[in-house]
Amino acid sequence: MLQISAIDQYYGESHTLWELNLNVPKGACMCLMGRNGVGKTTLLKSVMGLIPVREGTIKIDGQDITSAKAELRAELGIGYVPQGREIFPLLTVEENLKIGLRAANKMGIKKVPEQIYEIFPVLKQMLNRRGGDLSGGQQQQLAIGRALVLNPKLLILDEPTEGIQPNIVSEIGDVIIRLNRREIHESISAINKEMGVTVLLVEQKLPFARKVADQFCILERGRNVATGLMPELSDEIIKKFLTV
Repeated sequence: MLQISAIDQYYGESHTLWELNLNVPKGACMCLMGRNGVGKTTLLKSVMGLIPVREGTIKIDGQDITSAKAELRAELGIGYVPQGREIFPLLTVEENLKIGLRAANKMGIKKVPEQIYEIFPVLKQMLNRRGGDLSGGQQQQLAIGRALVLNPKLLILDEPTEGIQPNIVSEIGDVIIRLNRREIHESISAINKEMGVTVLLVEQKLPFARKVADQFCILERGRNVATGLMPELSDEIIKKFLTV
């Protein structure tokens, strides 16, 4: 689904990603892990086209999108939930969701799918409430819902549990699992029924990562230093690359 080859990235003169390679198979849920400042968010922004790639290539379903604009990547089926959610606080819940329709229109989606409200019932209850008036957990649900309007084949989430109350964290985890593992296809016809939604997420909370992901990738100083199936994430790897 997503193939990242020999990516080099910089902030000014600071070299942040070093010839990084990463493959996210179709149907996988991969957790990108690592200490603060190792390049996780930089990598996600590079995939979304929010910052230009200096060297290397990025492909989705075999299509080279390295130089594509961010809006084209959305039209190709990449949904993005940024760190901090970045909803529009002065717009209503409904207006925030409709923001996603700009790209979705080109895929034949003319209105917010009812299935979004089946996933997050609270959004339907608060359609006319301003985004800035929602709790942190509700804003995160809104941000995910906005990404799902695109009917994405690849969903990218940057620390979806950050600053969220525990009960909502659990709900978000369940939603990611259901989207990825095809458990809601009967009620959510907009979701790809063949493989489920491929997921790439950044997450610091190890229990949450173990719950939702089936694969992991650990970054250290801008390099991919460990990848594998989630059961292979040993105490030794955790101690070496994740503990502070």
